[in-house]
Amino acid sequence: MTRQATVTIEVQNRLGLHARPAMAFVDTASAHQCEVRVRREDAEQVVNGKSIMEVMMLAATQGVKLVIEAEGEDAEQACAALKKLAAEGFHDD
Repeated sequence: MTRQATVTIEVQNRLGLHARPAMAFVDTASAHQCEVRVRREDAEQVVNGKSIMEVMMLAATQGVKLVIEAEGEDAEQACAALKKLAAEGFHDD
């Protein structure tokens, strides 16, 4: 049985999900074995959450909501870690 988890986060950074916070997102997603897919809540396009280029293509500015879907053994942990990262502003001081 494949595990699935979904979480919606809001980009709170003033500059949005630019290179540094996008890399933090990808690093966090890549630390998990599950697949991580991301899309803007207001769009259809789904990208690989472990690809810096694809995450950057989301053009997620401040206030944009992102839907994260994880599938695999550690899906719940991946979603929890990404939700925590977003709440911490992607460590973008």
